[in-house]
Parts: sequence; C-alpha cells; structure tokens
Amino acid sequence: MVSLIELQRGIADGSLTPQAAIAAARARIAERDPALRAILRVDPDPVIPSTGPLAGIAVGVKDIIDTASMATEMGSSIYAGWRPKADAAIVSRLKKLGAVPLAKTATTAFAGLDPCATVNPHDAARTPGGSSSGSAAAVAAGLLPLALGTQTGGSVIRPAGFCGVAAIKPSFRLLPTVGVKTFSWALDTVGLFGAGIADIARALALITDRPGIDLCAGAPGAMRIGLCRQDFAGAADPDAEAALAQAARAAERAGATVTDLVLPEPFAAAWAKHPIVQDYEARQALAWEYATHRDALPPVVREVLDRAQALTAAEYDEGRRTAHHARRALKELFGAYDAILTYATVGRAPAIATTGDPRFNRLWTLMGVPCVNVPVPGDGLPLGVQVIARFSDDGRALAVARMIEDALARA
Repeated sequence: MVSLIELQRGIADGSLTPQAAIAAARARIAERDPALRAILRVDPDPVIPSTGPLAGIAVGVKDIIDTASMATEMGSSIYAGWRPKADAAIVSRLKKLGAVPLAKTATTAFAGLDPCATVNPHDAARTPGGSSSGSAAAVAAGLLPLALGTQTGGSVIRPAGFCGVAAIKPSFRLLPTVGVKTFSWALDTVGLFGAGIADIARALALITDRPGIDLCAGAPGAMRIGLCRQDFAGAADPDAEAALAQAARAAERAGATVTDLVLPEPFAAAWAKHPIVQDYEARQALAWEYATHRDALPPVVREVLDRAQALTAAEYDEGRRTAHHARRALKELFGAYDAILTYATVGRAPAIATTGDPRFNRLWTLMGVPCVNVPVPGDGLPLGVQVIARFSDDGRALAVARMIEDALARA
C-alpha cells in the first residue's frame, strides 16, 4: 500500500514532486487495475497543484460522489455518461487542500447491496465488500493513497475489513454530503480509506480543519475499552472472534483496561429499527429511479424498494424515536468507557456473489458515532476490528485505533 504520510514526507524533503506522485499513481492504475476493476475512469487532465497540505495526493472518489471533470454514474446504467456541473463539497475541499481527485472508484448500484465488478485484491474469487468496493480495493492494492467511500449500513468499515486497509466512518455529518447521491439522509456518511490509521487521521484532520483529530502522534494514555460482541446481532465466525481477542490483548499490552461490555436492551431495539429508517428514506431518495426505471434497477435494490413501499410514516417515526433513545443511552455509557472494541465484519470476505453482511456495523451507523477499522495481522484473507468512540470524538477513536495497530505490529 502507499502511505499518504510517506508521500507528504517525500514532497516536503524535495525527493518527490506532486507531479511525479500523481504520475506514479496513474501508472499503478494502468498496470494493476485491469485485473482488479476498482477504477471506473481516470481524469485525463487534472490540475496538479504544487502547494497545499495534500499536494501530490491522488484520491479515489466513489462513483456516487459528484465530480465535474468525470462522469458520476451511481453504479447504474440509468446514469450512464451523466456529468454533474459541479464537484461535491468534499471534492472541492480536497482540491482546495492541493489533492487531486484522480479517479472514480467502483460502487454497487446506488450504494446498495448488489455486487459490482471489483474483486478482492487478496483473492479474485472473493468480494471486496460493498458498497465502497472500488475505494477499499484501490487502496489495498496500492493504486491510491486515499479514497472516499460512504456508509449507510456498513459500506466503509466492512470493505475495509475484507480488504485489509484502515478506514474511518466519521461522526455523522462531520464530512459534507452535499453532492453525494442520497440513499438515507439520516444515515449516509462520507468516510475515508488509507494505508494506516495515521494516514486517515491526517487526512481527516486536514479536510475538516480540525488539527486535534490527528492525535496519532501521541499516546492516548490509559484507555478504558469495552469489549462488545453485539449478541443481538448474531454470532461472528470463529476467525472474527479470534481477531477481536487478538486486538483486545494488544490493547491491554498497550496499557488499556479492557472489560466485557454487554449492551442493554435499547441498543438491540435500535439495531432492529435500522432497516426501517434506511429503507423508508431510500423509498423517497430513489423515488424517481423506482417510478421511471424500476426494471433497470439491480435485483437487491429493486427488492428493497419494493418492500419499502409498504412502510408507514408511523413505523419510520417509531424507528427514529428508538434510535434517539439509544443515542441517549450511548452517551451515558461512554461515561464509563473511552472506546468500544467490536467486530468489523462477520468473518473473512465471502464469495464474490455477495458484498457481505453489515450486521455488526449498522447499529453504529444509526448512532452516528465514529467507527475505525483496524486491520489485524494474520494468515489468510484480511480481518479487522472496529473501534468506536462517542459522537464527535473522532480523534479519540483514531488514537485508540492507532494504539491497537501499533501493539499488533509489535506482537
């Protein structure tokens, strides 16, 4: 993988120019992506700033995020060749920092659950996860140092876990969603993929203009971590359970206190309501596509929207109230814990016919809290664990994640 921070160092010391860094990314895409199918299109003539804190950083942009210089097709034939007139707010911000949004990365249709053509870089017969399939795979394969994804259920953390990269789903609305195709306005969150925790912390701090988020340079101190298995979501595979135990031991070696955390009933209730909130809003967000192009929708998205037609406003309102009660309970819970450690995925990446199961991700998306994937070293296909902190404490989530990452590397 290509480290954003290492590229910054090379540019700062004069051993690398921004132009050379972008040319190298373009060459890696041309060489490696034909087998991976993570990249849909590359900007043929991007502006490459010579200055700026992210100068020389090539970025992959998930293909539901608008770019004026490249088509945005939502993973669907319905939008084939569609060119927005303006960049999404997050793309504009990256350009202001000197970054180059170089490529559009593959997405499942409308960020749903129907697989796209991208394969897992570690095994072409396996899924890279979804819906941010191309972004996770492109970073894992070393094509790009930074990529944008989105998460409505588990579409950042799950592909990061399957592909073995660092990623953050930040606190809800920390990154702007203006110019991002909506699936659920109460859930959709823009996230970041990078080679390591320090890379995504640096990028998030710069993009949000919040230097305090980049806490990775210092030790987070003695952390109180709740080890949470989300029993109401069903059992994880033995491999995922082993990775969680490995990460917990690493946290303890780093000085953290790790204790079992069983979430009380409001969280199980909220977890069960996530699909109602998501699908009720998707029915409205994709109303035009469903009304005018239903037969062109892929089967899983079409089935979701078919079922969603029967949802009532009363069911939706109850789902929102249940989520609100759980958020209040979570705020109190974080009085006793600095972070929560839980599964990132059910297990290793399954076969290419699916994007994987988001059941260990969706509660935290509904809660709006920051979630970080930490890859766990081992044999075979990648596995990760998920670090969660209180709302707006993204720096804490990243610092704890970096502590675990470092401890795992020293084992």
